[in-house]
Amino acid sequence: MARSAEDLRKTWLSALAHERRLSPHTLRAYGDDSRRFLDFLQGHFGAVPDERALGRVLPADLRAFITDRRNQGLSSRGVQRLLAAIRSFYRWLAREEILENPAPRGVRTPRVSRGLPRPLSETDAVRTLEEAAENGIEWVAARDVALLTLLYGAGLRISEALSLKRGDAPLAETLTIVGKGKKERSVPLLPAVRDAVNDYTMKLPFAPGPRAPLFVSRRGKPMSAREAQALMQRLRSRLGLSDRATPHALRHSFATHLLANGSDLRSVQELLGHASLSTTQTYTEVETSKLMEIYRRAHPRA
Repeated sequence: MARSAEDLRKTWLSALAHERRLSPHTLRAYGDDSRRFLDFLQGHFGAVPDERALGRVLPADLRAFITDRRNQGLSSRGVQRLLAAIRSFYRWLAREEILENPAPRGVRTPRVSRGLPRPLSETDAVRTLEEAAENGIEWVAARDVALLTLLYGAGLRISEALSLKRGDAPLAETLTIVGKGKKERSVPLLPAVRDAVNDYTMKLPFAPGPRAPLFVSRRGKPMSAREAQALMQRLRSRLGLSDRATPHALRHSFATHLLANGSDLRSVQELLGHASLSTTQTYTEVETSKLMEIYRRAHPRA
């Protein structure tokens, strides 16, 4: 008897979680996309899909699914992720010798124009750190300053900062970070960054072990990325900043301000942990676009 496509989907997601160790965000996205794919197949084929239905899917069926999702407002970037999820599912089906179907490879991935990073100005970045220190609870204020200083002063991703352990403090002059793709890099730390983190750990009212998270919530639980985003939302509201002032914008600010003040592209690439130099080059485009804006405003013939 043919196995249900839904059972196969759940087994695949479980394998992704335990063997590939994908992030919860990616797992959730892949789960949502694959569920919508099976729902589409049910309407498309007129029956609940099983492994035989998965085997007879054609590129035309996948394109019809993409068109359906496009009509629901899915962006090109969303289509990229959707196709990545379906291809991953079919690769797993082939690897487990359940079925072989090359259809997902026969559908072209849409090209997505990469948007420019949106950094804060140097003044606004400093204002954000100063405002974070104004929290009425002393240790929470120290935590917020330490976290945001790591993002702006060391260029960490929010996930990288929140992955730090209590045993990492007090911080040394360099910090070893495992970033995207499990790529390891060494990040030099300015005295201001080390001081902010060490000040926080001295005020921390909890006494966790060395393997416990460094950044915790008010109840002593691991601090989440959502809490960091809510923190920035409060700060930008108080400072009158745009919605672009997010935790990740501080990382963008780190790179943009380094380049604006004379750092070379290769060094910034290493500090950010970018696998490709072309990713880092987008920050030079930010500076170019800023210069062109100044040029158009200031030149008498503009």
